[in-house]
Amino acid sequence: MTSRQTRLRALMAENNVDAVLFSSYQNINYYADFLYCSFGRLFGLVMTQDKAVTISANIDGGQPWRRSFAQNVIYTDWQRDNYFRAVQGELSAPGTLGVEYDHINVENLGKLQAAFPETKIVDISKLVMALRMVKSDEEIALIRNGARIADIGGEACREAIAAGVPEYEVALASTGAMVREIAATYPHVELLDTWTWFQSGINTDGAHNPVTTRKIEDGDILSLNCFPMIAGYYTALERTLFCGHASDRHLELWNVNVKVHRRGLELIKPGVRCCDIAAELNEIYKEHGLLQYRTFGYGHSFGVLSHYYGREAGLELREDIETVLEPNMVVSMEPMIMLPESMDGAGGYREHDILVVHEDGAENITGFPFGPEHNIVGRLR
Repeated sequence: MTSRQTRLRALMAENNVDAVLFSSYQNINYYADFLYCSFGRLFGLVMTQDKAVTISANIDGGQPWRRSFAQNVIYTDWQRDNYFRAVQGELSAPGTLGVEYDHINVENLGKLQAAFPETKIVDISKLVMALRMVKSDEEIALIRNGARIADIGGEACREAIAAGVPEYEVALASTGAMVREIAATYPHVELLDTWTWFQSGINTDGAHNPVTTRKIEDGDILSLNCFPMIAGYYTALERTLFCGHASDRHLELWNVNVKVHRRGLELIKPGVRCCDIAAELNEIYKEHGLLQYRTFGYGHSFGVLSHYYGREAGLELREDIETVLEPNMVVSMEPMIMLPESMDGAGGYREHDILVVHEDGAENITGFPFGPEHNIVGRLR
């Protein structure tokens, strides 16, 4: 934390920013080790050259102070806009104040400007995102453990799969196994946000479709998605599976996606542009007449993020991202195609591994196997 705050202060000095007010989950967690629960209230982290202060709502008591690598100020909601009064109390009219334009809304930006009428407010979100994209050795060690725990969730998920079992039961087995392993590995952390998306049949058409009560049927395409969350850090395991058997067309499509996945794993290395990886993988789908069924980019950065915060948009394997991969970046390879329900071989096919970029290549830290030879599973109950 000291190193992160030191790098941030150097960035502020280089860009003539006197103070920063962070409002997002990801940056407050990244710079103060405090992941807040908003529930409609505002939270903040004030950073200057000589202090760091989290600003939290009274409803959360002393927990923000206990968790923060910073001082802490609590505001009450007994009067409207007390949050901004708390911010005023920590900042004495800075000449330039950095905020996160990708998080603060228009109404609150206006209130902040009214609280500091003589201050120039600037966006600092892209600059700090770039700092988060390159991971420290400590972060990589945590992400490595997260990948290991995701594999444990995957095994629990695979063991629970059987025709007649509802999706939610499979998801519960996976999530429970991951939470227990996080608690055993990091007994001091808060246990929150770990989850599993397990989809079957038509529900596999969307990568982020919620768990339902649908019961698995023999021959179903399945999508396993395990997400252990440790201290605000996200890791993931995603696999295509089938219950009992797969049709010839399903196997054909699955094998094409596995081919793309394998090539993608080979392409991740230092010095390669994200857009070039996407362009080459597009050609494989095009050769098989499947490019139109691709659903999203080929991978993204890892770190302080979740399904509701922290996307590091500058490090995604998409056609419009020219970022060059460098050592200590951590990215996924996760190709997906989706054929609509009316078509032969319908469903969503997706594999997902996590790679750490090193000086001389990349290391795949996901251990769970992929492909038809491993993941046609389940039995009748």
